[in-house]
Amino acid sequence: MNIKNIRALAEILQETGLTGLEVWEGETKIRLERAPAPQTVTVMAEPAAVQAAPAAAAVPAAVPAQEAGVVDYNDMTEVKSPMVGVFYAAPAPDAKPYVQVGDKVKKGDVLCIIEAMKLMNEIQADADGEIADICVQNGDLVEYGQTLFKIC
Repeated sequence: MNIKNIRALAEILQETGLTGLEVWEGETKIRLERAPAPQTVTVMAEPAAVQAAPAAAAVPAAVPAQEAGVVDYNDMTEVKSPMVGVFYAAPAPDAKPYVQVGDKVKKGDVLCIIEAMKLMNEIQADADGEIADICVQNGDLVEYGQTLFKIC
């Protein structure tokens, strides 16, 4: 496979919006991947809705965020998909999910399964913590690098 063919494949990847492409030519295998395009969300607020909160309503600084029930979204571990496949929250269709929002997990606990090429791949927690968000639905097709869970 020559460089012109590889460039043509890269252009196809860009034009179609795909995040990955794998091509075989004889014994040669080429895999091209790119990060998905970032999505921009614009939030518009009406001037009347934007008001300063009264000082008395603020949580005292001496109370740690965990004790106040406040989740620090800047200090979360994101569990990302290591592959493209189908997300399954439970080991079987009639079984209960591995985890739900609010569950405590330890590093190495199974969070879900991703089916890729008829293989069931268990996805494990990267860190100890509490499941703050499940970012995909059961049966969804997930991309490489897509956030599956947020752990705080």
